[in-house]
Amino acid sequence: MLRKHARFFKSLFFISDLLVLTAVWILSYVLRFHTTLIRPPILGIPEIKLYLQVIPLLLFIWAIFSFQGNLYRPRRIDHFFHEFYELGKCLTFTTIVLITLIYLFRRFEFSRLAFLYFWLFGLIGLFMLRVLLRILLRKVRERGYNLRFALIAGTGPLGQKLLEKIESHPELGIKVIGFLDHNRENIGKMSGNVPILGHYEDLERVVRERVVDIFFIAISIDEYGYFEKMIQTVLGDLPEVKVVPGSYEFLGLRGGPDELDGLPLVSLQGSPLLGWDHIFKRIFDLLLGSVILLAVSPLMILIGFLIKITSEGPVLYRQKRVGLDGQLFNILKFRTMRVNAEEETGPIWATPKDPRRTKIGTLLRKTSLDELPQLFNVLKGEMSLVGPRPERPQFVEEFKTRIPSYMLRHKIKAGMTGWAQINGWRGNTSLEKRIEYDLYYIQNWSIGFDLKILLMTLWKGLFSKSAY
Repeated sequence: MLRKHARFFKSLFFISDLLVLTAVWILSYVLRFHTTLIRPPILGIPEIKLYLQVIPLLLFIWAIFSFQGNLYRPRRIDHFFHEFYELGKCLTFTTIVLITLIYLFRRFEFSRLAFLYFWLFGLIGLFMLRVLLRILLRKVRERGYNLRFALIAGTGPLGQKLLEKIESHPELGIKVIGFLDHNRENIGKMSGNVPILGHYEDLERVVRERVVDIFFIAISIDEYGYFEKMIQTVLGDLPEVKVVPGSYEFLGLRGGPDELDGLPLVSLQGSPLLGWDHIFKRIFDLLLGSVILLAVSPLMILIGFLIKITSEGPVLYRQKRVGLDGQLFNILKFRTMRVNAEEETGPIWATPKDPRRTKIGTLLRKTSLDELPQLFNVLKGEMSLVGPRPERPQFVEEFKTRIPSYMLRHKIKAGMTGWAQINGWRGNTSLEKRIEYDLYYIQNWSIGFDLKILLMTLWKGLFSKSAY
């Protein structure tokens, strides 16, 4: 029955694509010769039957490329972007071959604009069709139909994380029927809400006794002695076999699957904000940083004047901080403490009612207005508008020994504000939570995320209970 369901949905997708391509091909004729979207036809209007005669050839070419590219394979776990990319590639090849064959074997010249309309609206139509069909499949699977039954080898952290991910996405239509474990004493027990059906060496028996459509191997590195035997047992006998590499246990910042000339790789740690991401963030900092600096320059002049008339010493305060890749730079701030405030205490966190603060310093620190000169650090390229807040070298040396992942926050530029700060983790607060929020920001960076943080800073980050 499951195989029949698979064939049914495969046929449904294929036939739906053929109907969309047929409709779009006719639409391209109508748009070209009976509307003036770009320019009116100058060589007359051909009969529609000339375009209708091409439809069988079009659908035949699509069928060849779609099945050759395995376009209709099950995609319960595959990301939708991959499917959209393959749809676009298949449609592009189909259009190119169609144009080539038409101009090689027919005397009648088809409109180039019609081909453009076909490719563009075909892409839109196929995409919308996929969205609708995926929504339909999700509803069907959430009601318990069109399910695939999965067996997971490994009850450790990887296996548990895999189970959690599967159960949190019922639209995938995957039901985990059981685990295999390396410890025979655990057979018959429950791992979460799923039974442990056997030992790794019992795989052949379990597959024979149960319906298994997908076999996941999620064992830890120290259990890889069982890996080859399990692969040999199921290879060629099960529809799908998937492996969660044991090295994923050590997955770090922006790690994930990669590929080198067809060879799959697992990147345990990647460099964030490379290439275009780096360029976009720098342009964003320069443009918005310049606008903000112009807007707040009158306020900065006023603050500088007030500092000068209320206390002795310079207006600006320079302090060594650790930035991108551990490089030192001089951060700029409005001076909020008396000159030589740390001669007796050394580098320490500011405290409530800190006696070292100047008269206006308390207000500036409470409102974070003392940070405004860092706009010059941003324009100079030493900082970004948004990113992990930079720490002093003395604190960095201390923190990196306490928290192994601490130095990962230096893989991007330090920021004037950050995800941790607007969520209350600034100053002398939990270091672990601050690192957690900083790494979340790096993992999920986007221009939109930066804008969100900047907007939240205006009403949530300026006045902070931990700023003193």
